[in-house]
Amino acid sequence: MRPVKTVLLLQDFHLGGTQRHALELAKRLDPARFQTEIWTLMGGDAFLPKAREYGLTVRMLAGGGAVGPAGLWSLWRGLSRFRPDALMALTVVPNIWGRVLGRLARVPAVVANCRGGDDLWRQHEGLLRNLAHHHICNARALKAALTERYGLPPERVDVIPTGVDTDFFLPAPKLRQEPPVILCLARLAPVKDHETLIRAFEILQPGHPEARLRLVGDGELREKLAARIAASPAAASMELLPGVSDPRPHYGAASVVALSSANEGMPNVLLEGMSMGLPAVGTDVGGVGEVIRHGRTGFVVPKRDSEALAGALSTLLDDAGLRERMGEEGRRTALEEHSLGSVAERHAAIIEGLVRARR
Repeated sequence: MRPVKTVLLLQDFHLGGTQRHALELAKRLDPARFQTEIWTLMGGDAFLPKAREYGLTVRMLAGGGAVGPAGLWSLWRGLSRFRPDALMALTVVPNIWGRVLGRLARVPAVVANCRGGDDLWRQHEGLLRNLAHHHICNARALKAALTERYGLPPERVDVIPTGVDTDFFLPAPKLRQEPPVILCLARLAPVKDHETLIRAFEILQPGHPEARLRLVGDGELREKLAARIAASPAAASMELLPGVSDPRPHYGAASVVALSSANEGMPNVLLEGMSMGLPAVGTDVGGVGEVIRHGRTGFVVPKRDSEALAGALSTLLDDAGLRERMGEEGRRTALEEHSLGSVAERHAAIIEGLVRARR
């Protein structure tokens, strides 16, 4: 049987957790079973060097900084010419147009993805849910929303936890530096709620004057967050840095990885930090509580609760031994439950099953 022609459709190839997920998934889909390509609807090429290193085919369907008619026309033309057996849509805009155009092009298997807590309404699941032959979520909370809120049959939704390359994200204690650093790697977008983390740091900073808060990422809120930090009484202890394709030096220099999102799926950043031996603190949204084992690999706190977040971070800053124990347990969790090999094989089985049923 010939390999399954598979397209992983993204909005762009900018730095981001879902883009990294697509890259690592494409690398691990067995070329004897899959002819895999990554397509993007607009510009953004931060991960192109890594894709070339992996020997992957990446098609940028259009340039520019937004998805427009040119990208959608190129998608339609590409589907008509390449005639994939499976189209897997990742990120919000591809989950809209990939489903619509994929069905019109009669792609045998159209797979939707839900990887963020606010994806469901943004990608119009109420209207488009039945245009996908199958859904894949990275957290049980997202499957519950799809089946209970949107009425999808449970058998049409699979949960595959986010994977992490545990060989790439290795513990590197030799890189750890003083003073202690609280690291947040995230898009500079409203859903990540950096404001709650900044307020938490302002609360804890008088008791931990040596601590530093490092925010790393790109996005539409850069100027607003830069101004917020500059006006803070703790400004000298905070920094805002651009996103990077290889975040290991940031993890290696950190004491704690933190995420204060108002909505989430299963965040890559927490798993990457845990894989590198860091304790994690996150808000109790989406699949965060499925990643962090509260009290064992870190702490889960209510969303938009700066006091609770400050308390959890202070507990870790006060106790180097606790940080070490939680970091070791986090590393074990990443190894045992989030290996990329098993994540890729579960995707492969779903795609092959869908295609086989429709050939």
